[in-house]
Amino acid sequence: MSDANIAPSQGLRQVRYEIRGRLARRAHELERQGYEIISLNIGNPRAFGLRTPETMRLAMIENLGESEGYCHQQGIFPAREAVVMQQQARGVAGVTAEEVFIGNGVSELIDLTLRALLNDGDEVLVPSPDYPLWTAAVILNRGRAVHYACRPEAGFVPDPEELARLVTPRTRALVVINPNNPTGAVYPRAVLEALARIAERRGLVVFSDEIYDQMTYDGAQFVPMAGLVHDTLCATLSGLSKVYRACGFRVGWAAFSGRTQLAADYLHALELLASLRLCSNVAAQWAVQTALGGHQSILELVSPGGRLHESRAAILAAVARSRFLELASPGGAMYAFIGVRRGMLPDFDDQQFALDLLEQKHVLVAPGVSFNVPYRNHFRITTLPDAATLAVVFARIEELLLDYAAGRPGAAAGGSAAPETIVRAESRFK
Repeated sequence: MSDANIAPSQGLRQVRYEIRGRLARRAHELERQGYEIISLNIGNPRAFGLRTPETMRLAMIENLGESEGYCHQQGIFPAREAVVMQQQARGVAGVTAEEVFIGNGVSELIDLTLRALLNDGDEVLVPSPDYPLWTAAVILNRGRAVHYACRPEAGFVPDPEELARLVTPRTRALVVINPNNPTGAVYPRAVLEALARIAERRGLVVFSDEIYDQMTYDGAQFVPMAGLVHDTLCATLSGLSKVYRACGFRVGWAAFSGRTQLAADYLHALELLASLRLCSNVAAQWAVQTALGGHQSILELVSPGGRLHESRAAILAAVARSRFLELASPGGAMYAFIGVRRGMLPDFDDQQFALDLLEQKHVLVAPGVSFNVPYRNHFRITTLPDAATLAVVFARIEELLLDYAAGRPGAAAGGSAAPETIVRAESRFK
């Protein structure tokens, strides 16, 4: 019997997903020891009491009898047709159910759409910061992620002229995440139009990740990319997870528009990949038509007085009060990508901060470097908790930053924290 270690694939060497990585594993260890952790690393609405609309749950229950067998590899027709109708309502012409693919969440579709497109060494333009699955999926599918900067000083909005200079003969696609994760930036129409023209001139496939499309605040206007892209292929990716608070349903879709007649072979390849995994979750697909065609309760949550609007306001106020923090106000999505002022803490390191905050203050955040940025003074939190919880979070963050400024190492680490920090009863911070 061999004692040799079983080595993982070398293809994973450059793949990172720290949102659920080492810090999250340590948080689970602390919870098992009895510590209460405020987990802000993941945008999971259910964890903060935000429920899926009841009409969607009922749609699934009523169609359980139709959900016991495989469905078409691209998804059930009512779900695909609902996506078509949404696209048509947004002014996107030429989309039929044949150009819509339903997947087990947008995450699966990111992988499948890139796998059907890329050859060894093909390049994909990906924003920095990005949702790290995009970079990982490019790498896993033999491509090279080329990051275009979305700088804090520009409100995390890309510069189209700078992006255009990154295009090479190997560039195959452009990824746009709008509203953006992790920054909450909502791109202006003029910027999106400029990106569309670059893609059209260079024959790039546009992958537009719009999972937060209806999560906008204070007058920010979401502009669908598919309405601007005409002379190349555009894939609009969205789903039920965020706007409809149904992460566990694992239902996403990719709707193709633009010059689909030139992409017949690519779409056939994507259908082949969809067939190999048989089909996506059938029961949850029955919620799509009800979701897209029914009352849009998200609008109440993001309007003044709504839960998400008020949580975002609490974060903006807390950052404004801090000597250490700065923030480009998020116009959309459910995250804040918070910066630490270099002039106040010149030696700040986002990964060490995230570890200290977890061990000493029992708050879990995602360090900025997780999102493929070259700087080390940012971290991401979700805006999903209520204002009272966020007040506790920022008090603990400020305590730690004050310790840094004073040169103090901080309180004892999680395993040796004082007994009063151990909370065994349920509370609103869970």
